Parts: sequence; C-alpha cells; structure tokens
Amino acid sequence: MSSQAQDGEWNLYRTRFLVKAKQLTEPFSFENALGYKYSGKPGDYLVEWSYGVKSILPRKFFEDVYVSMGKADGKGQLSATPRLPMKSVARECPDRRASAS
Repeated sequence: MSSQAQDGEWNLYRTRFLVKAKQLTEPFSFENALGYKYSGKPGDYLVEWSYGVKSILPRKFFEDVYVSMGKADGKGQLSATPRLPMKSVARECPDRRASAS
C-alpha cells in the first residue's frame, strides 16, 4: 500500500453500518487481507469496514450511499459528538405519551 493512502486522518461514515474512509488523492492499488485486488483513482474512497478489511469504492457510489459522521480518532471512534438539529428531530418525532391520552 502507498504510504500516502495510509497516512492522514480517517473520517467516519454511515449507511446502516459505520465505516472509516479516506478519499484518494492519487491512483492506488492493493490486495486486501481476503485476497481481493482493488484499485482506485483520485476521488475514490479507501474504506475500512468494522471488521478491519479494506476496499476501494468509486466516488459516485460512495458519496450517494454514505453520510459523513465527522473525523475518526485513533481508535476509529468519532473524535467529536456530531451535532444533530434537535428542534427538527423533536418536530418530526412527537411525544407518544401526548398522542396516547
């Protein structure tokens, strides 16, 4: 693996699962721990799944599917708590107790 692709900060993204990912800045190829060969171009994403296996996803697919959750710390966790718009969440999720009475 290229040292540039391995260096730098990871970001966390989610669909149904959290993944760590880095956007590639140069062409990059590697074989992962399961023996699959991957290659990507600048703009594609190097992705590390929760079980530690890495792959490369095309930029368009990745950006259509994944939502950024912020920077990852050295342990793969969010380095800061993401801020959610609580007012809009409260409006969209009315209190069930109020509707049950």
